[in-house]
Amino acid sequence: MTADENRRQVLYWRMLGRLFEADEQLSLESASVAIVDDIGLPPALLDPGVTVDNLVQRHPELAGEFEGLMALGDGQDGDGQDGDGAEVRRAALVSKLLINVFNTGHGNVSATQLANWQADAGWFEKALGLDPGELRGRPNAGGLAGVLGGIEGDLVKRMHLREVLANPALAKQLTPSMSLIEQLLRDKNNLSGVALANAKALIRRFVDEVAAILRTQVQQTSVGEIDRSVPPKRVYRNLDIERTIWKNLTNWSPEDERLYVDKLFYKQTARRTTPARLIVVVDQSGSMVNAMVNCTILASIFAGLPKVDVHLVAYDTRALDLTPWVADPFEVLLRTRLGGGTDGTVAMALAQPKVSDPRNTVVVWISDFYESQQQVLFDSMQAMHRSGVKFIPVGSVSSGGQQSVNPWFRQRFKDMGAPVLSGHIKKLVFELKSFLA
Repeated sequence: MTADENRRQVLYWRMLGRLFEADEQLSLESASVAIVDDIGLPPALLDPGVTVDNLVQRHPELAGEFEGLMALGDGQDGDGQDGDGAEVRRAALVSKLLINVFNTGHGNVSATQLANWQADAGWFEKALGLDPGELRGRPNAGGLAGVLGGIEGDLVKRMHLREVLANPALAKQLTPSMSLIEQLLRDKNNLSGVALANAKALIRRFVDEVAAILRTQVQQTSVGEIDRSVPPKRVYRNLDIERTIWKNLTNWSPEDERLYVDKLFYKQTARRTTPARLIVVVDQSGSMVNAMVNCTILASIFAGLPKVDVHLVAYDTRALDLTPWVADPFEVLLRTRLGGGTDGTVAMALAQPKVSDPRNTVVVWISDFYESQQQVLFDSMQAMHRSGVKFIPVGSVSSGGQQSVNPWFRQRFKDMGAPVLSGHIKKLVFELKSFLA
């Protein structure tokens, strides 16, 4: 074993000790200090209390080394040997990221600590070759994304959130995230005054940020096909110059060198006016927050498109028609009440009368489908699908990213030819655009 291999092992054993052992291993700590000093890295790299942001501010040259540090295909050779200490340096930087992101300790968490962790998680994502927030922002991601989401959710739960929100200075330190929004939505009825105002401001910021991202994924859909049954309006802007010239060529006068036009031709521009109807049904039980937030915002974006008639229904054991507020997801989220039982039949009773033209209607049903009356609900969903409605079931996700869908429903939707949609919300955007175009 080479000297570099020994030094890398020391750094990684120290990292594992920091992650899994309560007590510091003094021999590993002192050896790591000597290694870091020998390869020209600052001692602050080994201090878990120093954020990556602080480290980079003091040593700007390290910023470029952190970015893409752990990305696949970064050119590292198979045995990791380079003979010049580069792999030892890489091990030290990787250890810093992993300790700061995954060793979150115990006890109460302040707004500053949460903000620092979110910033370190952003550096970790950049090290993987992603944009900050990209990994944590994947609504149906499992694996590493689920772990990060779970850590963030735990940090939020360990905060005295109500006290933080009641202090404007502390509230300003909060960076809105899905985990934080979930807690705010759960606790909004217990907030008042300054705390409630700060909670609403955070929800509004998060909604605006997510909407900006989703809006870039939704290009303007078609406003409808040309309606050939409607005669073209005889106005100048509709004049078909090329066709008019072609049809009147027999009226060309060589003597005058003029084309005499005795008939004008116009372009047909009338569009079909029947709007596509999009009905979004959202299960607002506790496990549904992530999908509910994203799909509520997505519904508001489609509501702003021409010729798309969007309706929104939320339910637990009771159903609520939120269509009047569909253009404002912030207002929708404030009207949700998380938790409770689940009875989709009450939502179906509101959704079914909204289907007036089945073949021009899409129903997006977001739920984990753990229902109290599953056979009754499925029969009505199947009848809706057979009538010509485009039925899209979307599975639930928790703030940690783990998907949970009732296997009984999953199999029946698959047999019906409408499998549960899972994965990134881009898939749902694609499905909706294909139908509405």
